[in-house]
Amino acid sequence: MLIYAKQPIYYLINHYPQKIKTLYLARELDKKEYSRLMKMGFEIKRIPNEAAVKMSKNANHQGFLAEVKDYLPQNYKDFFDKDFVLVLAGLTDVGNIGAIVRSAYALGVDAIIACGIKKLNIEPLLRTSTGALFDMPFAVEHNIHNVLNDLKMSGFISYGADMGGEDIRKAEIVKKRVLVLGNEGEGLTSRVSAKLDKIVSIKMTHDFDSLNVSVAGAILMDRMRYE
Repeated sequence: MLIYAKQPIYYLINHYPQKIKTLYLARELDKKEYSRLMKMGFEIKRIPNEAAVKMSKNANHQGFLAEVKDYLPQNYKDFFDKDFVLVLAGLTDVGNIGAIVRSAYALGVDAIIACGIKKLNIEPLLRTSTGALFDMPFAVEHNIHNVLNDLKMSGFISYGADMGGEDIRKAEIVKKRVLVLGNEGEGLTSRVSAKLDKIVSIKMTHDFDSLNVSVAGAILMDRMRYE
């Protein structure tokens, strides 16, 4: 599996060097840094920029590419002993999902379950999460209704994000909780909403349509911290 760009690769270098098989450099490093990398235990290959552009399919590789061990999502049933689980209901944009993973890791979410998609492209998700995916328990399960039923049976209270819901600042938040975020275009379906215990929203100071799902998700995750 190939990832590229400086930030996600250096996250791996500094936290999970054992996951890197080969580091490809299409830029010069100072001697001290290159010497440090040589001692990390993975192979380093210098390549011309033309090769890096081809490997990254014309994306902005920033001179850093790495072949890493395959990332394997977990089974969502392993999350039943967690306190704060995030469920993504039909989100498809890996940029949004990556941003949500970063926020979730920073704001104390214990695990994420991506639902409504049969297969998730992990490579761009690793890049857009800037490596945080390696630290966040993550599962992919197509049937969200099974997921919500299983979480409910395991003692979770579920909160869904929708503009017509209760102000998140006034909502009672329990310790064993699930936050469900709908997809980028339509939000939560009526069938999913009907399964949830409470619908919450972010009240706007000014009359405005809506926030990007990753921004709204970050605000809700912060409001739902249990400390």
